[in-house]
Amino acid sequence: MPELSYSASELHSVGTPLLWTATIVGVLALLVLDFAVTHRPHRVSLKEALGWSAFYIALPLTFGAWVWSEFGSEPGVHYLTGYLVEKSLSVDNLFVFMLLLAAFAVPTELAQRVLLFGITGALVLRSIFIALGAAALQTLDFAFLIFALILLFTAAKLLRDAFTGHEQSVDIGNMRSVRLLRRFMPVVQEYHGTKMVVRVDGRRALTPLALVVVAVFAADAVFAVDSVPAVYGITEDPYLVFATNAFALLGLRALYFVLHAALSRLVHLSYGLAVILAFIGVKLGLHWAHGVWEGVPEIPTLASLLVIIGVLTVVTITSLRATRNVVPGSKEVVTERQ
Repeated sequence: MPELSYSASELHSVGTPLLWTATIVGVLALLVLDFAVTHRPHRVSLKEALGWSAFYIALPLTFGAWVWSEFGSEPGVHYLTGYLVEKSLSVDNLFVFMLLLAAFAVPTELAQRVLLFGITGALVLRSIFIALGAAALQTLDFAFLIFALILLFTAAKLLRDAFTGHEQSVDIGNMRSVRLLRRFMPVVQEYHGTKMVVRVDGRRALTPLALVVVAVFAADAVFAVDSVPAVYGITEDPYLVFATNAFALLGLRALYFVLHAALSRLVHLSYGLAVILAFIGVKLGLHWAHGVWEGVPEIPTLASLLVIIGVLTVVTITSLRATRNVVPGSKEVVTERQ
C-alpha cells in the first residue's frame, strides 16, 4: 500500500481552551434556562414557540458569522454546512419524539419537559461520540473509511424503512428500555406532573414520564451513531462538530411546537436524509482514499453545502405537494408518511 499522505495523529481545531470553556458554559447556561422555563408545566403557545425558535436560529447564525470573521471562510463554510446537516437530522429526531409523545399519551403541558430531557440526553451522548470520533481520527488511518461505511449503511436502512414505514411505528410493549424498567420497578398508570418517581402504598413506583424519558434517551443513542460521523464528514474539527451539534439540538424544544402540525407532512424527509447521508459517506470514502492515493478526487465542502440545500429543498417541496389535500396532523398524513 502506498504511504499515507497525511498523518492520522494531526487534528487541527480552531477551538482554544478558552473557547471550549466559554462554549460549554454557554450551552449549560442555555440548558439551565430551558429547565427554568419548563419548571412549571404549561401549554406552549405559538407566540412563545416562535419567539424561542427565532432566538435559537439567530444564535447559531450569529455564531457562524463570528466563526467566519474570526477564522476565515473555510471554517465558516464548514460550520454552516455541518449545522445544516445536524439540523436536518434533528428534525427527523423530532418526528420520532412526536411518535413517542403520542404513544405514551404525554399531556400537552409536559411535552416540553420530555423534549428537554431528550435534548439534554442527546447532547451528552453526542459529546461522548464526538470525543470518541476525535480519538479515532487521531489514532486510526482508516477511521474515515469506518465513518463512511456507517453512513452508507444508515442511508440504506433509511431508504428501506422509508419504503416499508418501519421507522414510523412505535410499539411501547416491545421497547427493551421500557421492559427493563418494568422488571425492576412498578409503574403507575397516571402522570404526576413532572415527577418521575412516586410512592404508592409505601413503595416507590415509576410514573409514565420516567418511561417516556428513558425511551427518548434510547432514541438519542441511535441518532448519535448517525449524526456524529455525518458532521465529521463535513469538518474534522472537534470544536466545530460540537458547536454544530449543540446549536442544532438546543432549539428543538421550541421548534417542535412550531412544526408539530407540519412535521407529519414531511413525508419524503427520510428519502432526503438517506441521500444526504449517502452523499457524505461517499465524501468521507473519497477523503480517505485521497489520503492513500493522491489522484483520487475529493468533494469540496461548498459543493456539499449546495447539494444538501438542494436535497432538502426538493424533499420539502415534494412532501408538501404530496400532502397538499390532507389536513396536517391527521391520520391520513401519518399513513402517507408510512
